[in-house]
Amino acid sequence: MPGETTEAFAALGAEFDVALVVSLFERRAPGLYHNTAAVIDGKRGYVGKYRKMHIPDDPRFYEKYYFTPGDLGFRSFPTAAGQLGVLVCWDQWYPEAARLTALQGAELLFYPTAIGWHPEEREAYGAAQQQAWELMQRAHAVANGCFVVAVNRTGFEPDPSGEGGIEFWGHSFIAAPDGSLVCLAPDHEEVVLVETLDLSAMERQRQGWPFFRDRRIDAYAPLTRRFIDE
Repeated sequence: MPGETTEAFAALGAEFDVALVVSLFERRAPGLYHNTAAVIDGKRGYVGKYRKMHIPDDPRFYEKYYFTPGDLGFRSFPTAAGQLGVLVCWDQWYPEAARLTALQGAELLFYPTAIGWHPEEREAYGAAQQQAWELMQRAHAVANGCFVVAVNRTGFEPDPSGEGGIEFWGHSFIAAPDGSLVCLAPDHEEVVLVETLDLSAMERQRQGWPFFRDRRIDAYAPLTRRFIDE
């Protein structure tokens, strides 16, 4: 990557003069794959890629079998639409990922996602799971004073065994730097959300809540340790 697939999307980006974030199954070498998002910037074409850093290994999300963790770190990309920070799905649960991307100047954090309910769990835990997912990403918007664009799949995918499957919960949304919802998609159907975002809202938010200014980077070294139990 770049390759034939990114070239096809670059042609679309150039035709409509839009920035695109494209999730791809990147073959790096025989038997070695990454969960990768490519960034296309209108007529400029392909500008870079982000390889998913956090790889889950949960029931029905056995991604460690298929994907190698990313090795490019957290990245922000300049586009005509603004400075885009791109993270992928499971990355959305990690505040460190959002912060490191925002510190590189990202004005919008994009999270292409495929998350859903196990049907047998939905009645007991579904509402809480979906609310936690939304809350976490809106918190990233507040903590970093930037916009968050969470794009999630919808619909049901049956298990190949014929038993069970995953019901993707949709609810794609955009959160403003103050954490408020700019727009919200339903959970049961595909929609296209179009919004005009005022990037100057970041300036106002960061002046009012200057989290970046007041960070104590001298005190955070223990974050690089796996455990702090001694």
